[in-house]
Amino acid sequence: MSKPVDDVYLTWYYERPSYDVEEAVGMLKKFQELDFTYPKQYVYINVFLDMALQKKKKVDPFASSVLLPYRFTDEMNKVLVFTENEQEAEIARENGAAVVGGVELIKWILEDEIQVDFYVAVPAIMPKLIPLRNKLRRKYPSTKRNSLGNDIPKMLQLFREGLEYSVQDERVIKTRIARVSYT
Repeated sequence: MSKPVDDVYLTWYYERPSYDVEEAVGMLKKFQELDFTYPKQYVYINVFLDMALQKKKKVDPFASSVLLPYRFTDEMNKVLVFTENEQEAEIARENGAAVVGGVELIKWILEDEIQVDFYVAVPAIMPKLIPLRNKLRRKYPSTKRNSLGNDIPKMLQLFREGLEYSVQDERVIKTRIARVSYT
């Protein structure tokens, strides 16, 4: 069937309407005015990925962070930096790290004394962080997630200001991308 003729219809008989981005955002802004919702309400997006491979192997779910050109959140993520070099520690403090330290932090993290959003490390300290692997799991520093490296300012900027997203249900990314009040 092509289009419903009234407001009450069985949704599985009709194709779901799709809109281009400008039209969809315009509709959101109009609904926001009619519904009296908060003007700084977040805009969420669902991205459906084609995760089919040539072989019949499934793609593992993944998570990452991306640095957007315009920030739309006021809060900054708290980032812990693992380093034993005093110069690197000073650079991390200057660039806004919430906690900076070496192996002395392991005990506090294992006992849940320290709560942060992300963990960043330099390669020299990684062999000493192995006891944290099971505790931190997905947040454990790795080059794959860009949380392990020598460029501390770049890593701190990514994890303090970046937007974290993850693939859910094998192929769907659900994340916020802006606020309704933006032009």
